[in-house]
Amino acid sequence: MTTSRHATLTQTFAERAEKATHPLTRYLFRLMELKQSNLCLSADVTTARGLLAIADKVGPYIVVLKTHYDLISGWDYNPQTGTGAKLAALARKHGFLIFEDRKFVDIGKTVQMQYTAGTARIIDWAHITNANIDAGKDMVRALAEAAAKWKGRRHCEVKTSVTVGALDEDGTVNGVSPSHVEPLEEQIRPVSPERDADGRKGSIVSITTVTQSFEHAGASGHADDAESVFPGIEEAPADRGLLLLAQMSSKGCLMTREYTQACVEAARDHRDFVMGFVSQEALNSADDDAFIHMTPGCKLPPPGEEDKPIDGDGLGQQYNTPDKLIKGAGTDIVIVGRGILEAADPVSEAERYRKRAWKAYLGRLGKDE
Repeated sequence: MTTSRHATLTQTFAERAEKATHPLTRYLFRLMELKQSNLCLSADVTTARGLLAIADKVGPYIVVLKTHYDLISGWDYNPQTGTGAKLAALARKHGFLIFEDRKFVDIGKTVQMQYTAGTARIIDWAHITNANIDAGKDMVRALAEAAAKWKGRRHCEVKTSVTVGALDEDGTVNGVSPSHVEPLEEQIRPVSPERDADGRKGSIVSITTVTQSFEHAGASGHADDAESVFPGIEEAPADRGLLLLAQMSSKGCLMTREYTQACVEAARDHRDFVMGFVSQEALNSADDDAFIHMTPGCKLPPPGEEDKPIDGDGLGQQYNTPDKLIKGAGTDIVIVGRGILEAADPVSEAERYRKRAWKAYLGRLGKDE
């Protein structure tokens, strides 16, 4: 893997934060400088309890937590008190962003629904998600539109009103025309009024109209609780970000150079939503490219055996050290899974990876200790 010396390769994360166009990218670079960490944990565990436990333990050492929610048994889908909400609270407490490794790939309408609806409602708790653009670049636009609509309603409360009354002769209900509201549900049913002097029933009907409107509700409230937010930085912005799956670390990967270039083009077309790439090397090439790069397949040899080669997992995964990925290939954040999760002491191992990855970043800047 080789990369040209783009300007971003010699800039500090703090400098890149000042120039970043995406609010979430800007926040992430600042978080990296604050924690002196460019480490992402791939939390590929199988239970909700295990996911929350590892996030709490390793949270102080990472800047991104990568999840696969569909791997998790016991996932609580309650939007206020469930697993996603608890993860979001841990992210505020320890200072990291949540990256749901969903790899969307479908027509635009389908990915919009997968992202914003369904049981998990990924957009509510995951700051970042990603997509494989084999389905076409329009899928990126569809996800961007869904995120913008979600953000517009995030700080709104849904107000529901119910109007019950009889339909008057002028066609109004209690003096108000039903056409003046947007009905969510309207029920018209006959009423049993008193009989008139001739013994005939009147022609009165009762109308129940349920209407909904969105009203501004202000801030989320989390940032006002100093104890709930990592010291030294505010709560993450409400924006959502997308990473494009441009390259993979698996042996025999079918992603061609043409596909990777299409990812770069799609990212440039949607800079307000696309933060960067999951890739094996830095892909910034144009002068105004300022994308962030996250790379899986990072592994360290056991302590004291740093000079030994690293074997793959026998299932296609190929590994590289933080030095090769950050200093050599120009990536920004290394993604580590089993190297930490399967360690005898995951917390100590996370700190070892954090130190090595940060040292590789300093080495890229020519600031080797």
